[in-house]
Amino acid sequence: MSKRNSQANKSAARERLRAERERQVKKDKTRRQIIVGVSIVGVLAVVGAAAWGVMQLNKPSHWEAAKDAKNVTAPKNTSGDNGTTVVIGKSTAKKTLELYEDSRCPICGTLEQAVGETMHKDVDAGKYKIKYIGATFIDGDNSINGVGSKNALSALGAALNVSPQAFLDYKSALYSPKFHPEETDDKFKDDAYLIKIADTVEALKGNKAFQKDVKDGTYDSWAMKMSGAFEKSGVRGTPTLKMDGKPLTGSDGKNAPMTVAEFNTAITAALKG
Repeated sequence: MSKRNSQANKSAARERLRAERERQVKKDKTRRQIIVGVSIVGVLAVVGAAAWGVMQLNKPSHWEAAKDAKNVTAPKNTSGDNGTTVVIGKSTAKKTLELYEDSRCPICGTLEQAVGETMHKDVDAGKYKIKYIGATFIDGDNSINGVGSKNALSALGAALNVSPQAFLDYKSALYSPKFHPEETDDKFKDDAYLIKIADTVEALKGNKAFQKDVKDGTYDSWAMKMSGAFEKSGVRGTPTLKMDGKPLTGSDGKNAPMTVAEFNTAITAALKG
């Protein structure tokens, strides 16, 4: 091999080596840029996720927002501030029985199962009207929690929008032994369960407007305003029955009458008073 060819080969080899180093340098630079870019994206993602998390923590819950709502959609058959006055019965009835209940309250269920039919017959006969005040305090019990009281109260608003009778029948169904859950079981949080119960009520069975109101939460803000009315009433437990501002009690003189006999005795005395 001539010196000339040898020199040319060496030059070509050096050129190939230089070109390879340049490619490697470019490859390393690109790799570093990708790593830095991914790291920045990762940091931004973490920061973004943290910021989103903080926003969600500071964001009021749906029910808190409903409680603070300025524009309230009230059901038909209501009156008063934000439609929180619910009075059912004949206008000729001279007296009004105030009924304070929480939909998740087990004792309210016992009362409704024992005395509900008697109340409804009395109202139909015009003996007195019923003023309903719904509570949601069980949802806020630290040992229980949930949203079932609020959700059921909203569904009761949807039933009341159909008719007062639908409201009474639906309330009875909610408190029935078949459907009323244990106090610690928040079954009323599920719209599907509330609609399932409603399908046992003639006026609500397959009622698309009612079902839409339940699913859309049309009366959620109304339910929260009603709950606020309960809180302002001064009543601290459910069930509570009052007439002319005085509690109706059973034979123990403390709690609501839990049998038809005790209820009839108490209501007769209250109507005479």
